Amino acid sequence: MVLWAALLIVLFLNYQAWTTDYGPRPQPATPAAASKSERNGTGLTDEIPQAAPQPAAPQAKAPAASVENTVPAAGAAQAPAEQGAETASGEVVHVRTDVLDLDISTKGGTIQRADLLSYRQTKGESTPFRLENIDPSTLYELQSGLTGPQATPTHLALYTAPKTNFDLGNGDELRVPLTWSNDGITVTKTYVLRRGQYRIAVEYAIQNHSDMAWQAAQYAQIVRNDPRTKSSMFNYSAEKSQFHGPAIYNGTKYRKLDFSAGSEDSHLSEQVANGWIAALQHHFVSAIIPPKDQQFRMTLSAAGDQYRLAATGPVKTIPGGASGTFEDTLYIGPKLQSQLEAAGPRLELVADYGVLTFLAKPLFWLLSKLELVFGNWGIAIVLATFVLKLIFYPLSEASGRSMAKMKVLQPRLKNLQETYKDDREKLAKATMELYQREKINPVAGCLPMIIQIPVFLAFYWVLLESVEMRQAPFFGWIQDLSARDPYFILPAIMAAAMFAQYKINPPASPDPTQAKIMMFVPLIMSVTLAFFPAGLVVYWTTNTLLTILQQWNINRRIAAATQAKRA
Repeated sequence: MVLWAALLIVLFLNYQAWTTDYGPRPQPATPAAASKSERNGTGLTDEIPQAAPQPAAPQAKAPAASVENTVPAAGAAQAPAEQGAETASGEVVHVRTDVLDLDISTKGGTIQRADLLSYRQTKGESTPFRLENIDPSTLYELQSGLTGPQATPTHLALYTAPKTNFDLGNGDELRVPLTWSNDGITVTKTYVLRRGQYRIAVEYAIQNHSDMAWQAAQYAQIVRNDPRTKSSMFNYSAEKSQFHGPAIYNGTKYRKLDFSAGSEDSHLSEQVANGWIAALQHHFVSAIIPPKDQQFRMTLSAAGDQYRLAATGPVKTIPGGASGTFEDTLYIGPKLQSQLEAAGPRLELVADYGVLTFLAKPLFWLLSKLELVFGNWGIAIVLATFVLKLIFYPLSEASGRSMAKMKVLQPRLKNLQETYKDDREKLAKATMELYQREKINPVAGCLPMIIQIPVFLAFYWVLLESVEMRQAPFFGWIQDLSARDPYFILPAIMAAAMFAQYKINPPASPDPTQAKIMMFVPLIMSVTLAFFPAGLVVYWTTNTLLTILQQWNINRRIAAATQAKRA
């Protein structure tokens, strides 16, 4: 049973790796599937979403100073790129907080570079981790603007900025205003950043100085060139093996999107309230979270390895002489559970623990509390293993007692094997009768292993997905618990511990051949886990050592009780 369990784990993990490496690759879009902007040669970067067509709601005449939530008839709010949009390149506004270093272009107020100052590209180097960038091979921009039937400040329009450098310094809030004016309409687009936060508020303040009503709908979109990369089990890279691509939460369900040509998601268009869209990669995310309780149209379009994921809101009408506002929320940064939960509804789902989320989340909570006290994630893993061992102690105790009794019975089992060595059927019958007389369940010894499998997999996902453990050191040569042991020392220790556990327990089967096969389990497990996160090996090794101590104590007590009974 242990061999089958180990084999299932290996097959499951290798299936995931195979799917990532050799699954369907995005193909270039066919002319029939290409959008109008792509056929015109402007590409996804210059594509402007259209406001969501919705039926108009009955309303009373609004006072001059208010913003009407009027939604025009279908097709009334359309903003083709040729409609007065300025396409000249803008200046770059440099913005810096204690955790973010951004480049914002005055062309559309697009975030075209985002460096995460608290994270490094690789362990030991000084270069901060970069998300958004304008490198054509890995283009990753977060665009936003207003679209409508009249001239509006789309992500192609030119804004002006009061200065080109903004620094949070010792403050708690930094506001970065950009201004656009046209035909009596003035729009101030302000990015609001706060100390220690990766959440960014986007505020639009509209002043309509004309005599005519002005209509607009807000939108934000992620444009990314996201080619697939490969990793293998023997050249393992969590960054390459994890999902890269778009995702959506529609208010009730979270799902990752397939943007390859011909897929159902490649022409996504959904009306969503209290949801969000995001571009995912290992440990990091860029997300757009629309205002609460408003219907936004979420769309996805793709061309080859590039996709555009957009959220477009309802049209608002600003009467002549009135003012109005729009607001949006962005998240650019690591998948920190506490900040994700505060940024948007169920945004923490982007830290995807899979089907074992119900186990992984409590495990992460326990680990985070222990790390807060001891300041080391490796120590937290060791102590969490102690806690889990205590929780499962009653079951482990019962199983251990059964195995200890089996060890005492080994001489009698060998006698049966000698007596019935030529008749397997009688040997099996006599063995089962002996178990029944002594009230021993030989299967009970496997129960702790079976229960550990989902806990083991939950630990795997916590270590793999939790950015808090990215590049987290333990001690000595283990300087990154989320990466494999560089010298394979921990897997060797684990193999030795598992072999000691094998020797202290009775054979799992009276069959000598099967008993010899079981001797290879430590080697199989150590080779399998050698290429997985070191934190996972720390957990398994600690658990094995605790099991050995527990079983040794049980064996000692059972042997003493047996001798006393014979005396």
